[in-house]
Amino acid sequence: MRRIVSILCSTLLLGAGLALAGCVVVPARGPVRVWVPGYWANPHVWVEGHWRYR
Repeated sequence: MRRIVSILCSTLLLGAGLALAGCVVVPARGPVRVWVPGYWANPHVWVEGHWRYR
């Protein structure tokens, strides 16, 4: 019984330490491809649609 309580307490302390440390587990997102539709630019020039990375 004493061993179970010891393991439970150590797990609880480790979890609390990680929560307080602000540990980020999720990796950052990579660049996202976004479709930019065609539009009219000045003076009277049509710009084709294209892929943009952001």
